[in-house]
Amino acid sequence: MTAQHSASCVEEAEETVEELRSALAKAGIVLPSLGLDPVSVVREAPRPLVELGRCSVETAGRLAKVLR
Repeated sequence: MTAQHSASCVEEAEETVEELRSALAKAGIVLPSLGLDPVSVVREAPRPLVELGRCSVETAGRLAKVLR
């Protein structure tokens, strides 16, 4: 895997996280810990994972409602 491919993989993952953050915000939902899992990004061949993190029970309920 080339460095350029690795960088574009991480960049694409960051863009996806921002899209998700924006979509959640439009639904009135904020996941404070939303981001990329740092361990999955620093590998020689990155396979980025999205860390959704913790949220309050209220936020979890709002998220469930939006997903129904």
